[in-house]
Amino acid sequence: MEIISGTIAAPLGFYADGQHCGLKKEKKDIGWFYSEVPAAVAGVFTTNKVQAAPIKWDKEIVKNGKVQAVVVNSGNANACTGPAGHVAVKKMAEQVAEKLAIPTELVAVSSTGIIGQAMPLETLVTGISSLAKDGNAYHFHEAILTTDTVTKEIVVTEEIAGEKITLAGVAKGSGMIHPNMATMLGYVTTDANISAELLQEILKELTDVTFNQITVDGDTSTNDTVLVIANGLAQTKPILKDSEAFALFKADLHFVLETLAKKIAQDGEGATKLIEVEVTEAKDPLAARMVAKSIVGSDLLKSAVFGKDPNWGRILCAGGYAGVDFDFEKVTIALAGIPVFEAGMAVQFDEELMAEKLADKVVPISMSLAEGQACGKAWGCDLTYDYVKINALYST
Repeated sequence: MEIISGTIAAPLGFYADGQHCGLKKEKKDIGWFYSEVPAAVAGVFTTNKVQAAPIKWDKEIVKNGKVQAVVVNSGNANACTGPAGHVAVKKMAEQVAEKLAIPTELVAVSSTGIIGQAMPLETLVTGISSLAKDGNAYHFHEAILTTDTVTKEIVVTEEIAGEKITLAGVAKGSGMIHPNMATMLGYVTTDANISAELLQEILKELTDVTFNQITVDGDTSTNDTVLVIANGLAQTKPILKDSEAFALFKADLHFVLETLAKKIAQDGEGATKLIEVEVTEAKDPLAARMVAKSIVGSDLLKSAVFGKDPNWGRILCAGGYAGVDFDFEKVTIALAGIPVFEAGMAVQFDEELMAEKLADKVVPISMSLAEGQACGKAWGCDLTYDYVKINALYST
């Protein structure tokens, strides 16, 4: 696998663009990407019982297994908008379909932004009409952002059976990140040849160990969507389950999804640090992931990391209420690579070195449960004054 620079349109046969249409004051707020040909699609969506209008539409797209274009707006979530919200989704899909001369049922729709505000159809129609068929693909990355401070993308290439394939991922997410799926908008395009059924199987499995393992603030959004789209234009043989090609593709997709997940966690609203928790020697992978997620989601720990406070008791405490049985007197903990707890007691450490390590942009935490061989990871960020400022004024 090779990491290269590029956009969501890097794989063969994909194009993208983004524009400003007026949903937001100045920044880009409408974008699309599409394939030259209908493509296999897999998707996962929010588990929140309150779901935005585009979710119902996109679930049908994924159920049918084919998509050709995806249109995304920011600045308005189109959530809790009644029947008019579903009308707006259909209108957006119809406008894209007309412009690209493709069937409406091959157009997926995503929205992100403020909940409860009616979608201005004329603004959307004008915005979609402004999108170029072969525009600036990086503008799509910008158009899907809300409170994000940076775009989030990753592109990799891989050689499978002598042929090169490309996978490109882009995501948005900064606040309201506590997935039992993804809690974000995320898109992966690839020119690999793989069925929708196999793609769905892989995505569901990999989501559990990537996007499901990030948290920023404990909230799960109404609009969470992750779509993986494969158009097969790399002209490789079909990827079959349990083949060498399957293993390579799955590893590459895992890398793309994990990279995007970490970028989201690192760009949490007001965040200054990425927290990466690894739990080892657990009884099973689920137990390891549960403990890791519990630790990284602790507001007390997140605040301590922001303040560079080596309060390891908050790590142990958060692991203890994860719902996993373990003997804490067998646990060992390292904070920022420095041992702080072992055999039920504190370990003395160099305070100056610890302060230096806690000032880094990435703060690793490791906990060994001494219960088995399984491991799991989770990612989050520190909790800062700016998080409160951003969310206190979000709708104003």
